[in-house]
Amino acid sequence: MKQRSHIPLATYRLQLNRDFTFAQATAIVPYLSALGISHCYVSPLLKARPGSMHGYDIVDHNSLNPEIGSPEDFDRLVTTLHEHGMGLVLDIIPNHMGVMGSDNAWWLDVLENGEASIYASFFDIDWHPLKDELYGKVLIPVLHDHYGVVLESGELKLVFRQQRGEFDVFYHDHRFPVDPREYPRILQHCTSASAVKLDEQNPDLLEFQSLITSFSHLPARYEINSERIAERNRDKEIHKRRLAELCARSPEIAACILGAVELINGNAADPASFEQLHELIKAQAFRLANWRVASDDINYRRFFDTNDLAAICMENEAVFEATHRLVFSLMADGKVDGLRIDHPDGLYDPRQYFERLNRSIATATKSEDGSHYVVVEKILTGTERLPSDWPVCGTTGYDFANLVNGVFVDQSAAVGLDRIYRNFVDDEIDVDALAYRCRKLIMRVGLASELNVLASQLTRIALSRRRTCDFTLNSLRDALTKVIASFPVYRTYITSSGVSDTDVRYIRSAIATAKGRTQAADTSIFDFIAEVLLTSIAEGQNPAYRNAVINFAMKFQQITSPVMAKGLEDTAFYRYNRLVSLNDVGSDLHRFGTTTAEFHLANQERLRDWPHTMLATSTHDSKRSEDVRARINVLSQMSALWRLRVREWRRFNRSHKSLVNGKPAPSPNDEYLLYQTLIGAYPSESLNDTGSWKNFCERIEKYMLKAMREAKQNTSWINQNTEYEAAVSSFVKRLLKPGPQNRFLNDFVPFHHRVARIGLWNGLAQTLLKLTCPGVPDIYQGTELWDFSLVDPDNRRPVDYARREQMLQTIRSREYDLGGLTASSLLETPEDGRIKMYMTWRTLRLRQEQPDLFQTGEYLPLAVEGAKANHVVAFARKSETSTVLVVAPRLVDGLLNDIDVPPIGPRIWEDTHILIPFCSCSEKYRNVFTGESLDLQKSDSREEISVSTVLANFPVALCFLGKS
Repeated sequence: MKQRSHIPLATYRLQLNRDFTFAQATAIVPYLSALGISHCYVSPLLKARPGSMHGYDIVDHNSLNPEIGSPEDFDRLVTTLHEHGMGLVLDIIPNHMGVMGSDNAWWLDVLENGEASIYASFFDIDWHPLKDELYGKVLIPVLHDHYGVVLESGELKLVFRQQRGEFDVFYHDHRFPVDPREYPRILQHCTSASAVKLDEQNPDLLEFQSLITSFSHLPARYEINSERIAERNRDKEIHKRRLAELCARSPEIAACILGAVELINGNAADPASFEQLHELIKAQAFRLANWRVASDDINYRRFFDTNDLAAICMENEAVFEATHRLVFSLMADGKVDGLRIDHPDGLYDPRQYFERLNRSIATATKSEDGSHYVVVEKILTGTERLPSDWPVCGTTGYDFANLVNGVFVDQSAAVGLDRIYRNFVDDEIDVDALAYRCRKLIMRVGLASELNVLASQLTRIALSRRRTCDFTLNSLRDALTKVIASFPVYRTYITSSGVSDTDVRYIRSAIATAKGRTQAADTSIFDFIAEVLLTSIAEGQNPAYRNAVINFAMKFQQITSPVMAKGLEDTAFYRYNRLVSLNDVGSDLHRFGTTTAEFHLANQERLRDWPHTMLATSTHDSKRSEDVRARINVLSQMSALWRLRVREWRRFNRSHKSLVNGKPAPSPNDEYLLYQTLIGAYPSESLNDTGSWKNFCERIEKYMLKAMREAKQNTSWINQNTEYEAAVSSFVKRLLKPGPQNRFLNDFVPFHHRVARIGLWNGLAQTLLKLTCPGVPDIYQGTELWDFSLVDPDNRRPVDYARREQMLQTIRSREYDLGGLTASSLLETPEDGRIKMYMTWRTLRLRQEQPDLFQTGEYLPLAVEGAKANHVVAFARKSETSTVLVVAPRLVDGLLNDIDVPPIGPRIWEDTHILIPFCSCSEKYRNVFTGESLDLQKSDSREEISVSTVLANFPVALCFLGKS
């Protein structure tokens, strides 16, 4: 059995669900081990809602998801991993839980008991909102239509679960427990002897009448002192058991109760018959409502604007312990080696959480050396850095994905592509104004209730001081909207301990920008908000005031993150389509590419500060896979040709459009997005057979549907314009229909072939950089071959592991070097993916052989000189005993001059050479991909190596010096 390290050398992301289970994951472990993976990095394994495809809607933190497999299946997976010297990194969700349906026991208890629930403090619920109707209640926006319509249609059903002595209201598969104190409303129908058909002195009837009295005497759910809560929770369960036992021995009482339930459920032909059910529902701790009500009135914090996912109060230590018990047990048993923390920006105090997490892991594993691996899904924007005081190993790699993607974008094309886009859509787009509008839109249509809660809190703070008491609720709400919409990052990290200089800059920037966007003469309200957010207004004040201010500042931080995510990532990124490969999680719309100097500097900083952070290029949240982006990036290298092509395509396809509300569909913006999407996702193989054509059409139609709804311009998730959607779907089908008369396809396919071939060299270089830069490379399932997936759910399609296993087996047995099956054979058909898998396998194998070199070795940028110097990224990783040179081409189209050849050899690279200042000419490097021995040359007293030598037979190079 191989020895495994807690710090991964390379991770492989697996999306486990009912279609890819523990057993199937176990079956591919030998393949992943042979590929060179050290750790499987898996989606959440805890029990989620039935049918969940992603696992992020957890309903029970202390059991495994039965749809993925049994505990025994999980143990077999772990055992198999360990037998291959591999470990497991687990994705955990500390911010929220799935709450709709009938599977979350904690949430159901809250619905039954309201504030008296022992789990009431587990969820972030505002029990005392501005709306009196919701005082002491939870709004449940689950109905497909207005409450009254749904009620009178008979879709809300009272159900008696006789074996448990419980009543519930059901709406399809959603269960809403009835408050036991309200059971007498139902049971009173059976109090008389005639109703039950029993003698008046029948002991069962007498006990039944006594039981009704007992239910009515339960403490009310708003009596929330600890003694009364304990009394209520104890007695209600006793009474339920008595009722169940009574029904079991008295069929007459059971039958009467069922008859009462049927009566209360009403008759759809008689609307008045639903009055009793309506009054019963009104008396509950929940308020059922149409789903559209959520944006304005929902009073529990959610994951973004998703009603099904309710936020939990992880700052509450009881919540922390209850939600992490199983995870710590798995770590204590050595079954889990590391954790990926989902959405830490949703937490009230992330640093407190990470510190508590580290202490608990150390206790569980009896470890004091900090050997556990924890990375966080923190989205960094622009020049933002991960807080240095977080006790974690780094991020999940979105920052690297954007950095490395930018290396393959020609920055000189920014103005030209901007002009092409502007002319195509006939609109001037200011990205700052666009982002601002989109964030405001999200607060209006998706997160208005969260904003209302904040404004209410701020109003109470303002009213408590004479210098601020004139600020009205509406003015504060409007000012908060402007500040949040102007926020430059996802969130700040203010706590009761203080405010960092970095956070001060972010807040002052947002305040200044918001001030500049207001037309009001008096901007002092923004100064007040700034003082509250910076907590300076609380200095020297009484504890109650200080606590209110700090609580507001920390709650404020929990809303800026979802506004940024939904407003920028899920709205603006679908509206601004200049070059969509630059629109992904963590992208900065102001940045157009990455210089090699910026790339090297970022790598050096990462090695210094976060050497074990993850390096991602594709994730389950990516808008486009790494290889789709690599293709689209090529357009920046041929902007003039791109301009001619899209102009022709618009002309060819004008007749395929439909008029919707007097305007052509698709809109120019959606059409421009579609063409880039086809560039990125169109398959290399032919679409002549009906099955492949239909499959690809459906994928593009579904993608465009999602993209248009996310953009919220011509249709949306909330207000679906089915006529527009159908018109775009028809447009896609017509564009992609094979045949000699399809002028678009006849023009598109040859152009796409050229772009796609260059995209392969981009993708190969990008992958090599990920596998060799400082950090832990992460491979998303299936992307060891070319993967041209789009956004979720397209990137969750089944992976053909049988094909991959066979391909890797062939590669390993043939040893693709100059002595066996030559590297040139891989270059003849790069579209089949062998070249990507071969390079990945070779590089990961070297990482396994030289772990210190890649985990802690120096990162040394290498200067490149000569005619094609701008087309090379070169660096070295150096340890005490070994060195590796990494050489990757970039901006390849400018190298090839319309010739369909790989970027190899002197014809391409001419006199371009790399300076190697730390080596002597007597040292020989071995090219890991070709097996060649490489000599350094001496020129002007400098050691150097020719790029045409390094890239003589393979388009990327990994050259090793040292003991294997």
